Amino acid sequence: MKLGVLTVPLYGRSLAEAFGYLAGLGVQSVEIGTGGFPGNTHLNPVEVLNDPSKIEELKGLLEKNNLTISALSCHGNPVHPNKEIAVKDHEDFVNTCKLAEKLGVDTVVTFSGCPGDHAGAKYPNWVTCAWPADFLEILKYQWDDVLIPYWKNTADLAKNHGVTKIALEMHPGFCVYNPRTLLQLREAVGNSIGANFDPSHLFWQGIQPVEALKAMKGAVYHFHAKDTRVDNFNAAVNGTLETTRYDDILNRGWVFRTVGYGHGESEWKSIISTLRAIGYDGAISIEHEDALMSIEEGLEKAINFLKPILMYDKAAEMWWA
Repeated sequence: MKLGVLTVPLYGRSLAEAFGYLAGLGVQSVEIGTGGFPGNTHLNPVEVLNDPSKIEELKGLLEKNNLTISALSCHGNPVHPNKEIAVKDHEDFVNTCKLAEKLGVDTVVTFSGCPGDHAGAKYPNWVTCAWPADFLEILKYQWDDVLIPYWKNTADLAKNHGVTKIALEMHPGFCVYNPRTLLQLREAVGNSIGANFDPSHLFWQGIQPVEALKAMKGAVYHFHAKDTRVDNFNAAVNGTLETTRYDDILNRGWVFRTVGYGHGESEWKSIISTLRAIGYDGAISIEHEDALMSIEEGLEKAINFLKPILMYDKAAEMWWA
């Protein structure tokens, strides 16, 4: 395994400064935003693809700081019913795949997307219940008419650029939000589809990450280290389907936290051990979204928390078995 960081929170620094800062903290790999919601401040695929010297410059920065790229990230909604949004997010994904090819990166992180409830819709419609039966008709349209055809075509395009791992972040608000929906799309599209496994989005849904990882053996392509704290009082009163603003921390049912501030060392040791058990040996990429900490404090606390927990060496043979 490698200790990694998603560089997006460090957009206030140049990429060279961010790399130097992270390398000094013992980080081994980076995940870089290239479009969509993460933006492309550190790495704009269109600019880099049109200037080969920038690719060599990036490779030089990585080598200088002993860093590797775990993934390029362009989380977006390429099946948005607003065609302008859909086209932009699709183009971000395509350009990210082209850049990944130039950099020798085989993993791109994104969202599955969520369509509207019919062809003329203006906004996405995330279905969360099976009754009234109208909702099942929406799901049928979203999956059969939009989502599966889109990802079948797009997965083929990605493969043409050497991107064999499309790591979809299971995120509420999008069609793929839990292991069942991830595996459903993977079965329909093929093994190019896998997960960017982020426990923070699972904890508040009541999903146990360790058990989810076991169910997804072979389908975990990337991993985000981010935590969630569930507020037992607020959740007991109003549940965890939460629309309260993220900055209204005291009144939400749950909030994102730096690793270790939502769940303790024992939980995270179990998660890391299960990743090893299912054969995942990639980056543990820290994503900082803790509203109670500065960027630097949140990242540094997560790094210091994870350093002694990760398993860096290959497992030894079971000489005792």
